[in-house]
Amino acid sequence: MTLALVLLVVSWQVAVDGPLLGVDAAVRDGVRRLRRAIGSTLLNHLGVALSDLGGALVAVPVLLGCAGLAAWLARRGGRPRWWVPVPVAVAAAVLVPLLVVPAKSWFARPGPYGVPLAADQWGWYPSGHTATSAIAYGTAALLLARVLSVAVGRRLGAVAALVCLGVGAGLVWSDFHWLLDVVASWCLAGLLLLGLHRLLPHLLPDRP
Repeated sequence: MTLALVLLVVSWQVAVDGPLLGVDAAVRDGVRRLRRAIGSTLLNHLGVALSDLGGALVAVPVLLGCAGLAAWLARRGGRPRWWVPVPVAVAAAVLVPLLVVPAKSWFARPGPYGVPLAADQWGWYPSGHTATSAIAYGTAALLLARVLSVAVGRRLGAVAALVCLGVGAGLVWSDFHWLLDVVASWCLAGLLLLGLHRLLPHLLPDRP
């Protein structure tokens, strides 16, 4: 409920250009001042590198590879419907552009530099890189957690969460996205991952 409420409030504020967007401007300006004060080229490159982890060319192959590994482990463990991780991963990968691209086009929000959208641009809200990373790495962690020990599954979940936080931080640090673009995509991904978490025991049950 909290994730859904935050997503609805942020989307409403973006749609009506509400006062909550002042948070975005304050964060952007603060990050720019901090970036200038530090003046670290290495840190700026790190921000870009973290942002790139949210790109489909990186996140989707990781997701598919983890799904293949999960299917192999499930088959080796004698699980019924051992093949389920692969179509689940494909569905997750396809779902991201189906949800994010129409939303970007509808909200048509300019980026942190304030330049009007070009004719070939969809908009910045919500963040596609954030949604891609959260859904891809989160789904990968959930799939592997179904076929590995509880302790290992928790560690994978923690690693996935840290990577997704890094992607969001990199996007904001590098001026690629507003903070609320990132927050909205985290909420959207969180809702989808919670649903998957509840469905997976039925889709990929334990050994009979």
